[in-house]
Amino acid sequence: MKTARLHLFFQLMACLSVTLWLAGCASQKVDWAGRVGHYSYDQAVVEMGPPDKEAKLADGSTVAEWLTGRGTTYIYGTGDPYWAHGGGTATAQTTPSRFMRLTFGANGQLADWKKVYK
Repeated sequence: MKTARLHLFFQLMACLSVTLWLAGCASQKVDWAGRVGHYSYDQAVVEMGPPDKEAKLADGSTVAEWLTGRGTTYIYGTGDPYWAHGGGTATAQTTPSRFMRLTFGANGQLADWKKVYK
């Protein structure tokens, strides 16, 4: 009897864990194309915080960029584990930072969007 309850408990915990894991993995993809024309600069700031870069253009439009993912550098060595002492080689690989660039027209509404990698 005790073993059956323990088995049921572990089954329920496994189901709960899988459910929570799947819920955490479900991320909402933003339909930027669907927001063009009716998404304001103020809404963007509320949703994503202040932009990392911003510029006002002569025609009254605003271009703003938000950092969405920081680039990283990986360094790995080959050969002798003490490659820094002349026994092997080291290689560095860098991934770019990811930005979302949103352009708002003079009316303050989203006019264009682009993912930028630098």
